Amino acid sequence: MAKKVKTIVKINLKAAEATPAPPVGTALGQHGVAIMDFVKQYNDKTKDMKGEVVPAVITIYEDRTFDFVIKKAPVAAMIKKVLGIEKGAGKMPQETAGTLTRDQVRKIAEDKLVDLNTKDVEAAMKIVEGTARSMGVKVE
Repeated sequence: MAKKVKTIVKINLKAAEATPAPPVGTALGQHGVAIMDFVKQYNDKTKDMKGEVVPAVITIYEDRTFDFVIKKAPVAAMIKKVLGIEKGAGKMPQETAGTLTRDQVRKIAEDKLVDLNTKDVEAAMKIVEGTARSMGVKVE
């Protein structure tokens, strides 16, 4: 018999740097999950991606056990990594945070494609371009 799902929690953490402190403790503690078990498993799974933000989707079952799936870094984090910037532009129309080429947009779209709600690279590129625009990053 399949386990009954209690809830699904989505959380963004730095790879291999999860701790039982918030946000992990507050997100999982209220559901009675063994927080240290999650922290150890997450850090083991993400040790090769150190320095990146790696989202996890945690499925918590009624018997307080859990499974989790790690996703690719958010598109905004991928754009910042490619451009080597800390954050997007503060004053949007006046400032630009950087410029992405079409090739860079395509590479980010292809990397993130498995997590997006499309299977078409062109549509994925439009999603990446939209995120870039909202960060104050120009696309050429």
